[in-house]
Amino acid sequence: MRSAIILAGGQSRRFQDGSGQWVDKALAVLSGKPLLVHVIECVKPVVDEIIICVNETSRGEHYLKILKDYSITDVKTCVDMRFSRVQGPFVAIATGLKKAISEYCMVLPCDTPFIKPSVIDYLLRLVEDADICVPTHPNGNIESLMFSCNREKAARNAETLCLLGRSKPVDIIRASSKIKFVSTISELKKLDPDFRSFININFRSDIINLPTRAPEEGPIIRSIDLRLTQPSARELESLGKIAKEYEDEDYLDIADPLLEITSAIEEKNIYFWAGVLWETEGNIFRRLASLDSKLDIKKEYYVKSKVAFEKAAENFASEAEIYRREQIKFLFECANEDKVWCLNKRDEVTVNQSYLL
Repeated sequence: MRSAIILAGGQSRRFQDGSGQWVDKALAVLSGKPLLVHVIECVKPVVDEIIICVNETSRGEHYLKILKDYSITDVKTCVDMRFSRVQGPFVAIATGLKKAISEYCMVLPCDTPFIKPSVIDYLLRLVEDADICVPTHPNGNIESLMFSCNREKAARNAETLCLLGRSKPVDIIRASSKIKFVSTISELKKLDPDFRSFININFRSDIINLPTRAPEEGPIIRSIDLRLTQPSARELESLGKIAKEYEDEDYLDIADPLLEITSAIEEKNIYFWAGVLWETEGNIFRRLASLDSKLDIKKEYYVKSKVAFEKAAENFASEAEIYRREQIKFLFECANEDKVWCLNKRDEVTVNQSYLL
């Protein structure tokens, strides 16, 4: 079976006109129909299940009522799960994947009214031999909110990452093992010569003056199959349990088990996961240092936090190098941003530590 997961729970800030009257972009009318209806009609011929992800129950109920006016009744809605540190599209993706019952899923936003059914079908067929398939443009940019994936693997990774406080949807790609970067030029252009599938309605003016989408030139002229080492099933199960305790702020209970599994993953050069887990370790010890009143213990926690952030930065740097070699510009930039963030946190911890001397 196949499922389509449509993201429709955002605030659509760029779509607002400043008048103070909020407009739901999913219901903005284009050629006589709401954008959401356009997207549903595009995915319906090639999937068995359609799920609309929303941030509030009332919003989902309103959508279902509107959709009935267009004779659309065989769709489901799901309300974003609640995480203490994360909200937004990544939570919606995690929720939709958990709700879906199919083996393979297509994730896409509600503001892509021209996506071709043939493109969706193609991506869903490709993912039968991969963990995740993402359209990739010649300049190394990717469609981070439009991809097909193996539901079980992606759902597990997405929920664990949300529990750990990771908020970027692109992390679901970085966490995967078998990634196919599908060339928009050499493969998808055959199905969509004008690249209309990748047109997003971002601004109110786009409804009247439709934007065009032509990929910028760049070095990626064919698809790339990337194989990365993944934590074992047992390690991923342990990570899921640790992530839930981290969400509950049981820091003392998880610090040592987390360190053990992080070290094991780092030894296997699983750079993204090692970076995330060292970053989590750094956050834990920084928080413990702020809570403890004993000077010696505070100093120890600060030292551990600083070391953890340094190791996180090293792993993100190694991950960035992989994407630099493959010329996947967007993921290189994401990994590099994480590296810089961790180095900045290390420096903040160093400053806090100096006040104790």
